[in-house]
Amino acid sequence: MVIYNMTTDKEKKIKEVAEPVAEAKKEVKETKEVPKETKDVKEVAVAAPVVPQIKKGKPRVAILHVFSSKNDTIITATDLSGAETLAWASGGMIVKADREEGRPYAAMQAALKVITVLKDKGISMVHIRIRAPGGVGLKTPGPGAQAVVRTIARTGVRISRIEDVTPLPTDSMKRKGGRRGRRV
Repeated sequence: MVIYNMTTDKEKKIKEVAEPVAEAKKEVKETKEVPKETKDVKEVAVAAPVVPQIKKGKPRVAILHVFSSKNDTIITATDLSGAETLAWASGGMIVKADREEGRPYAAMQAALKVITVLKDKGISMVHIRIRAPGGVGLKTPGPGAQAVVRTIARTGVRISRIEDVTPLPTDSMKRKGGRRGRRV
């Protein structure tokens, strides 16, 4: 039975650089002076791969506009001003059958699609604005709205606020259908 050496060239180089650095750190702790030899070691240590550090500052915020009707769920992510669209998805982009566009599964998948794009752009906090068709129509959001909120909460993105922005008529708009109503 033959045993192969699984270490790669990169691992060997990292070990070669790491050992002198560790020894230099011990010497510095003992003498509290930086010997001339460690300067060379520090220059070599710069060549080793560096893991990027996550900056801890203000969280970047986006607004998620969720339009949820009986037939579809549309999710649009914008910046705080609402002028620039960062990402968007809808239930119709996910499922093939028209009848499935407004279902919670399609809304969940659309939300995941938007959140992955936002995470890639470094956004860690969202405001959610849920909108139903409104007007003289249905004033309650469709089944996809709740699924979107649950999915976003599970992905690790912080939700700062959830608000309902369904347009409500104040002067009783004229209903669709004419004087005698919709004739079936």
